[in-house]
Amino acid sequence: MFVFRDHLDLDPGASRVEIGFTDASLDLQGGDDRPAFAGDLARVVEEAGVPFARLSQVHGAEVVEVVDEPPRGPAEVPSADGLVTVRPRTGLMIRTADCVPVLLADAVSGVIGAAHAGRAGTALGVVPRTAARMRELGAQRLHAWIGPHVCGRCYEVPAQMRAEVAAVVPQTFSETHAGTPALDLGAGVRAQLEAEQVSVVEVPGCTLEDGALHSYRRDGAAAGRLAGLVWRR
Repeated sequence: MFVFRDHLDLDPGASRVEIGFTDASLDLQGGDDRPAFAGDLARVVEEAGVPFARLSQVHGAEVVEVVDEPPRGPAEVPSADGLVTVRPRTGLMIRTADCVPVLLADAVSGVIGAAHAGRAGTALGVVPRTAARMRELGAQRLHAWIGPHVCGRCYEVPAQMRAEVAAVVPQTFSETHAGTPALDLGAGVRAQLEAEQVSVVEVPGCTLEDGALHSYRRDGAAAGRLAGLVWRR
């Protein structure tokens, strides 16, 4: 179920934040109207012991605060690319298939966050905006986990696109194994987090190269979706 799991103990140690990134044994694409999604989501909820809020991701930079029970149907799922909450016993879910999933937690207040950073979202700053929203909610010592994504040696793009994104986030400038223009979104997101004084753990794994991970670039419309999950016990 999980390709990577970790946790963050909260000061003064009374509870902890759990994080996880799923593998290709689960497919969290779609919504509650797809039976396979409902079954895989139920496995995640059973494992974590909490319900999960999620998004209709639109490759933007809007950040939504979860203040109520997570939506129970696709019509109630908000359109955005960042989630934050201080609500107890509520998890946050980001779904990806090459884009960068980022999970965040504050060791002091227990505020948690999650962001979906594709090419557009990275350039628009969805990750630093998510961190800023968490600080507005009282976060003091932020930690982040960057999940599996397409690597900078595999994410080939037109030269003009690379120039446009790298003009905003220089660390994204890259080349493929063949020497053609590429973007390293993971490096860009890491630089953004470090500029915000956020401690970073980067989970290894290129979604395109690793068959145990979902990849849109590799599998096209047949690709499933990985989930980045963060929740507070």
